[in-house]
Amino acid sequence: MFSEPVIALLAPGQGSQTPGMLTPWLDAEGARERIGAWSELTGLDLLRLGTEADAEEIKDTAVTQPLVVALALLAFERLTREVELPADTIIAGHSVGELAAAAMAGALSADDAVLLASVRGAEMAAACALAPTGMAAVLGGEQAEVLARLDELGLVGANRNGAGQVVAAGPLDALEKLVAEPPGRAKVRALQVAGAFHTDYMKQAEDALRARAQDVLVRDPELPLLSNADGSVVSEGPEVLLRLISQVTRPVRWDACQATLAERGVGAVVELPPAGALTGLAKRELKGTPTLALKTPDQVAAVAELLEAAK
Repeated sequence: MFSEPVIALLAPGQGSQTPGMLTPWLDAEGARERIGAWSELTGLDLLRLGTEADAEEIKDTAVTQPLVVALALLAFERLTREVELPADTIIAGHSVGELAAAAMAGALSADDAVLLASVRGAEMAAACALAPTGMAAVLGGEQAEVLARLDELGLVGANRNGAGQVVAAGPLDALEKLVAEPPGRAKVRALQVAGAFHTDYMKQAEDALRARAQDVLVRDPELPLLSNADGSVVSEGPEVLLRLISQVTRPVRWDACQATLAERGVGAVVELPPAGALTGLAKRELKGTPTLALKTPDQVAAVAELLEAAK
């Protein structure tokens, strides 16, 4: 029997970014210096990218991934200065957000999480150039029928998000067939992404991330940390790092992560910025559980209120 955690903190992944999303978080003492240090670490002007760049520029995989991880961690640091989190707070992140989650749980330093996100993003962008691949959202339909159709076309269910949503990935010609002939009652929508993330097409990126991660200090998580591989709690640092690396070519099982949240009876869910997508999935999958998409610092007080109400 699990003790009931008070709250779950979620870190979003690529696709959640919006222009100017960093701006409201820069007023805190030391925030600009923090972003400046991460900019120097990654070789990217994260301050400009998070405040002035347009949607087209920040959708570049090499830019998006370190930027969303940096923002989530900046907001987490602000949150934990103002709100005391219970020791049983569950941490999880979707796709590249799992790097932010690992740092939030204490398995990685924030610097290493942002650095690995920049390596991951750059190498995944490079891998996308090797073959014409992409992704498409499959909404609704019976999951078994959807997965069977993907298998028939040589596609992979790269993100199994729950709430009737599977993201297919693979060759563009196969995705075109999926759009033209969707499984059952499902609807299919092509996504504007550079390639087939979380498939073997990203092997080059996985290898590069593994090589870079050899220099990273990893520790056992201090908070319960869920894995995208299967939704389980990972308690040993080396295993966390192995899963973060292999995740590049493996499907994201967000459905399994949400099943674990349900099993453990979470009292509230908070999504760190750039928030929205994971909160939406939680509302559909964890019905009745209070949720908060944390977008600006003035919402931090609402997190404290959620904590108190969930007790």
